[in-house]
Amino acid sequence: MANEVSVRNLVDAMGLTVLIGKEYLDDKKITTSDISRPGLELTGYFNFYPKERIQLFGMTEHAYANGLTHENRQVVMDQLATDQTPCFVVSNDLDVPLELLEIVKERHIPILISKLTTSRLSSNMVNYLEARLSERQSIHGVLVDIYGLGVMITGDSGVGKSETALELIRRGHRLIADDRVDVFQKDEETLVGEAPAILKHLLEIRGIGIIDIMNLFGAGAVRDDTDISLIIHLENWSPDKQFDRLGNGEEFVKIFDVNLPKISVPVKTGRNLAIIIEVAAMNFRAKTMGYDATKVFEDNLNGLIQTNSKKD
Repeated sequence: MANEVSVRNLVDAMGLTVLIGKEYLDDKKITTSDISRPGLELTGYFNFYPKERIQLFGMTEHAYANGLTHENRQVVMDQLATDQTPCFVVSNDLDVPLELLEIVKERHIPILISKLTTSRLSSNMVNYLEARLSERQSIHGVLVDIYGLGVMITGDSGVGKSETALELIRRGHRLIADDRVDVFQKDEETLVGEAPAILKHLLEIRGIGIIDIMNLFGAGAVRDDTDISLIIHLENWSPDKQFDRLGNGEEFVKIFDVNLPKISVPVKTGRNLAIIIEVAAMNFRAKTMGYDATKVFEDNLNGLIQTNSKKD
């Protein structure tokens, strides 16, 4: 888990223009995804000023600041610009008050400019910071995008996860992470998975070694991250183990606060795991869209029983 993000990272990710303080971008750190719009502070109310947050100036703050006297702006800007303030961000390509320019030069605080509207800019920054600052959990497995569905393949070491992922890639699907998946919670219902930087776009195949999927199959064969929708757990087949045959048994794995559906697939000589996982993903998507083949089978079976009962 990253507990801070540099202002330079924010500038690069958001495409912001640095008006002042380019030399301080690496030194200034952001530690919270919350954004402050200092409307009350411009009126002189600083009892609960969140000085550790990004200070975002939009049309409202800009208009109110322009209505203040020069002396009042100096007082307010002096209180806004603290040692803990990571940066000031101004939306809509607005002009920056001269009083703020003077004080941030003295205190080495960057001012960043964006052409985006305040709401859009705020939303983009919050989403980016929440992803970068979120708690992360590392899970042993392979994450693949199958028809736009994030499927995490888990199982014991040597069961064939990477080989199965390679076949899925050959079938047109995309690799996100092999061996280790870094997972973080985006919101109350969504988990996102990505590869650690050192493993990005790489796949390990026993007997061959490390292969670069992007180099071998092209940019269309990889993704940086994806929402995780389904876990498929590969298990070595055993006659003592009971596997779901009708598809009416539901399993879930809780990661952070999200319950992910899990399907256990037996691994046995002669089974084409890539096709099975591909079909499992398609069937899962069909269920989320309201079509359940198991229910169709049960309805057909009940209809057949009723028909036979009438004949008797």
